[in-house]
Amino acid sequence: MRTGLAFGLALLATLMTGAAHADVKMSGSFVADAACPATQAIKNGKNPGNVSTDAGKSYELLAGNKDAPTHYLVLVPGADPERRWVKVSCGHVAGGSAATVPAAPSGQGKPPASASGKPEYVFALSWQPAFCETKSSKTECKAQSPNEFDATHFTLHGLWPQPNGNFYCQVASGDKANDNPAHWQDLPPVNLEAATRSELDQVMPGTASKLERHEWIKHGTCYGKSQQEYFSDALNLMRAVNASPVRDLFAKNIGGKLTADQIRGAFDQAFGAGAGDRVRVSCVIDPSNGRRLIGELTLGLSGPIGPNSTLKDLLLASVPTNKAGCPTGTVDAIGFQ
Repeated sequence: MRTGLAFGLALLATLMTGAAHADVKMSGSFVADAACPATQAIKNGKNPGNVSTDAGKSYELLAGNKDAPTHYLVLVPGADPERRWVKVSCGHVAGGSAATVPAAPSGQGKPPASASGKPEYVFALSWQPAFCETKSSKTECKAQSPNEFDATHFTLHGLWPQPNGNFYCQVASGDKANDNPAHWQDLPPVNLEAATRSELDQVMPGTASKLERHEWIKHGTCYGKSQQEYFSDALNLMRAVNASPVRDLFAKNIGGKLTADQIRGAFDQAFGAGAGDRVRVSCVIDPSNGRRLIGELTLGLSGPIGPNSTLKDLLLASVPTNKAGCPTGTVDAIGFQ
């Protein structure tokens, strides 16, 4: 009798342990914010067909890998197999009954500290002509001009407190539901000083599509500062990049190709030896002709960010990435090619 009871308890414990690691069923849509690998498996990264998400596209959401997921299981039509895993940091959930990714467990609304005690961030820079090749219907893309700032300068995508999943701090459910490109105009307006608003409209062309509202709701609410401080800090960092040899390298090679090594080397020249090791290059494919275009640079930063912070110090204080990203791509010219 005792043997049977012990066996039953052991079996129950085994079943409960297995259940604890089961996928968490979810519903709704996953909206990709970037082109990210859509893998068949999480651990080994197996990706038959080298499938990636398309920025701005919605995918049916099936599950998360755990209660506070690091990955979502989505349906990618045309892929083989169609069920694929993507990192939660690749996009956001719209509608449905998705599990909520928690903010930092203590000090909500403040960037969490790394093991070194310093807050960490990803700073994302766009090359707008390449972005527009894939999003020709966007308001800001219809208005492209060779005389505009975005023809020859990097533009601001976002400043994202880390770690992955640190999103939507103390944000109302209705605003989360509206956080997809079709409803960004329904998000609360961002209140900025006149000079900051004017500069942001230039450096972030996506404000024509209310991108700044999305960036604040998803990322800025976890920054620990006001809207004015969040965007002012990001603009200060943008000025440093656009006044550097990195921007010069891109401007001189419009229409030509650059390698990740060249780009990282320009960061070393601009911000000190090793700065390039904190940079990752992302490419997009021009749907009209198949060209591989450099679409975005993501920079790892570490340390408190304020008016007197330098991009050099923030870069060199962060952990190097062992992945340079896209090995080579074209620096796209303004206008549809």
